[in-house]
Amino acid sequence: MPLGELETLFSQWGKQRYRARQVSRWIYGKLVDDFAVMTNLSKEFRAQLSLSCRISSPSVERIDVSSDGTEKALFRFEDGAAVESVLIPDEERRTLCISSQAGCALGCAFCATAAMGFRRDLLSSEIVHQVFFFARRLAERGEKLSNVVFMGMGEPLLNLSQVSRAIDILLSQHGFGFSGKRVTVSTVGIVPEMLALAEKYPVSFAVSLNASRDDQRSLLMPVNRKHPLKEVVAAVRKIPLQSGRKVTVEYVMLAEINDTPGDAAALARLLKGARIKVNLISYNEHGKSPYRSPRRETIDRFRDILLAEGIRAITRERRGEDIAAACGQLCVDIRKEI
Repeated sequence: MPLGELETLFSQWGKQRYRARQVSRWIYGKLVDDFAVMTNLSKEFRAQLSLSCRISSPSVERIDVSSDGTEKALFRFEDGAAVESVLIPDEERRTLCISSQAGCALGCAFCATAAMGFRRDLLSSEIVHQVFFFARRLAERGEKLSNVVFMGMGEPLLNLSQVSRAIDILLSQHGFGFSGKRVTVSTVGIVPEMLALAEKYPVSFAVSLNASRDDQRSLLMPVNRKHPLKEVVAAVRKIPLQSGRKVTVEYVMLAEINDTPGDAAALARLLKGARIKVNLISYNEHGKSPYRSPRRETIDRFRDILLAEGIRAITRERRGEDIAAACGQLCVDIRKEI
């Protein structure tokens, strides 16, 4: 529960509203998941909490560690649904990639998560627990989580109500206390929900385009038939941005599909004048897809064309590929029951 809901609940119990801040401090500040150890609460109140409430703690079925230090956790929920989260260390930064749905319904042709199909939306508690788990894991070794990105399984904006509740807790000074620029929501461009979320929260956005033409994008991403490129880019231009901030455009590069100089020039024309930066992502191959990654010189040529047209562009470094934790590789058996 976000702080306001906790305050309402405790008021209904006849407790002072500040008790909600105390409980929040234990959970998100001290990373405690047991009411019994919240010693500045009375024994009677702790007992009431234990009887009436729970702190989400789904099973962690497996943790894989990459040769580059990337960590991937498989969370299994009570109904058998499962998701993966990925922790990416990079110098002083510790970025956590979290999931918002078990599976995905959008059917992007190149994505391993799409091959899972769709099981269900995650609850806000299940989203927040991914952050709690890794924050505590890092704290145990003297490290701190610095960034959270909704770039795992699922489309966050198709689970807007629960993602919004989770963002409340991530940003709140009585939650994890992240600044908006350190929380990024990745989306294929669900336009009305994207603009609604941008108006409500000062979070960062990463928008997956992956093509420079509608015919091309519709083949790769069926959602383009509902939200075509011009509509998505127009929405990107409307996102309110604080000084110096930009929307990230994600572009997964597929060999001989969307990686030509003509594609680069068309993408530059589409994005001209927008406050964006382009992340070029070399396709991470997996067994469920016929697509292949381009050669490095092809990616470099694509980037150089964007730069020459005044578009800020970088090539994202591959991380966690050896444990299938890289972009587009997350996939688990969501049919398993426990």
